[in-house]
Amino acid sequence: MSQSDGVGGNALRPGAVRVPDWLRQYQAPWLRGDLVAGATLAAYVVPSAIGTASLANLPPEAGLYACLYSGLVFWLFCGSRHTAITVTSGLSLLVGATLGTLAGGDPARYAALAAATALIVGVLSLVAWLLRAGVVVDFISDTVMVGFKAGIALVLASTQLPKLFGFADPGGDFWARTAAFIGNLDQTRPVALAVGVAALALLLAGKRYLPNRPVSLLVVIGGIVAAHVLGLEAHGVDLLGEVPQGLPAIGLPAVGWNDVDQLLALALACFLLGAVETAAIGRLFAAKHGLRFDADREFLGLGAANLAAGLGAGYPVSGGMSQSLVNEGGGARTPLSGLVAALLVLMVVLWFAPLLRALPQPVLAAIVLMAVTSLIRVSAFKRLWRAHRTEFLIATVALLGVLGSGVLRGVLIGSILSLGLLLRRAARPHVAFLARIPGTRRYSDLAHSPDNEPVPGVLAFRAESSLLYFNVDAVREAVMQHLAAAVEPVRLVVCDLSSSPHVDLAGAEMLAQLHRDLAARGIGFRAVEARAGVRDMLVREGLDERLGHVGRGETLAQVLAGAAAAPGAPAA
Repeated sequence: MSQSDGVGGNALRPGAVRVPDWLRQYQAPWLRGDLVAGATLAAYVVPSAIGTASLANLPPEAGLYACLYSGLVFWLFCGSRHTAITVTSGLSLLVGATLGTLAGGDPARYAALAAATALIVGVLSLVAWLLRAGVVVDFISDTVMVGFKAGIALVLASTQLPKLFGFADPGGDFWARTAAFIGNLDQTRPVALAVGVAALALLLAGKRYLPNRPVSLLVVIGGIVAAHVLGLEAHGVDLLGEVPQGLPAIGLPAVGWNDVDQLLALALACFLLGAVETAAIGRLFAAKHGLRFDADREFLGLGAANLAAGLGAGYPVSGGMSQSLVNEGGGARTPLSGLVAALLVLMVVLWFAPLLRALPQPVLAAIVLMAVTSLIRVSAFKRLWRAHRTEFLIATVALLGVLGSGVLRGVLIGSILSLGLLLRRAARPHVAFLARIPGTRRYSDLAHSPDNEPVPGVLAFRAESSLLYFNVDAVREAVMQHLAAAVEPVRLVVCDLSSSPHVDLAGAEMLAQLHRDLAARGIGFRAVEARAGVRDMLVREGLDERLGHVGRGETLAQVLAGAAAAPGAPAA
């Protein structure tokens, strides 16, 4: 498999799975950084996986198994050098909010359904890789993700605050949980709250003074020691409980085809969210380190990781932002650090799992709450409010969609919003009406440069998009409205096609209709600077000659200069 990571790899093509270039060209000096980063990542992943699994209503070992098996394969197939595969809060909430009714209260069936979901996500990811569908992740806008992540963070907080205060999670949706939490504050256990607040304070201090260091591991160890020394369980502090030692049986989960049908919607949402998150992380590090990013490669890694997690009694995984930052901060040079981390998690599962029994639940809640803080970007909301009110509204709708309709529907609402925003922009492209920049032969949008000098009697416009069936009416309407509002009589309309890389049949027909309508008013119509493919379309439709032999030598500046030099000339 070739690696498009800046070390001379070619783009991976479906079916061409070869040894990655970075592995063939591996250099000995890289090993130290990968070993240190892998150890740091494992120290961060273990407590995070345990806490995050609780969001999916799964036992802690499910999180460890998912990180272990996905980590053993992701490094070999992923396209990013620094992305760490893990269980994430968003995916965990999706699973936890959806599988309860399907499982019918049976923990074994619940775990099987979660593993089956991971397998379906893996299959979807591999299909996306085969179809080279990396462009799909671009349909989810950053604006929608800002609102979606904030909603996820608030839902997460509502599930963990009761544990921090020492009483049981009341269940229900965000609003029901929030109301119940406020109503149950009189049941707070002071010792549990003190332990949770102390853990949270240590995590906050570690984030500020020891960034990208395994502070959460030290907090976990400190919590376990405190539980033994101070007898916290006797003071009403709930502990994690038994964590099975050893590995689960590898194999397909015990589900039927009917279950697979019911899991498809959940798996599709997990795939969409996981793909967007993983691609966003890959792009971030590629831009930061000057590497080349290929979203299709991430689909391959994501598919292999989820198949491994599903076969190993885990649940859906994706790239984790905080884990990836820890990995990069630890000095990772190649994806080998992910394998090192997975092997260390394997050691924990085989020999040290029983030690986790005494981990206080408030400490676990503090770890999850700390992770939540990175999901809420207040600065992003402020920026949208100041500069892009429509985008702010979209982010807010995405946030409320998660809070009001649940995480699964929130993903779908976010996807629909993204597509709606894309279609809205595509259906109503900006139409620039052009005038000469003073002292030059260049022309630009009069709306953005009021000092520009219009050519008397000439209306020049440029649609800043392709002319396609769903936007041509908006373009024609803008031209006709501008023509109707003209103060001076217009004798020539010029269409600059330089910003229209494609014109379909409807676009060509719109230009033809515009030519007929203007001719009926005694107004000439010219089109200039068409690209080769656009010119070919206009020739096939018999428009080239009528529109002035589009794109054959004459530029916009030449046509407008000629019109300005002959103001009394008859319409073309």
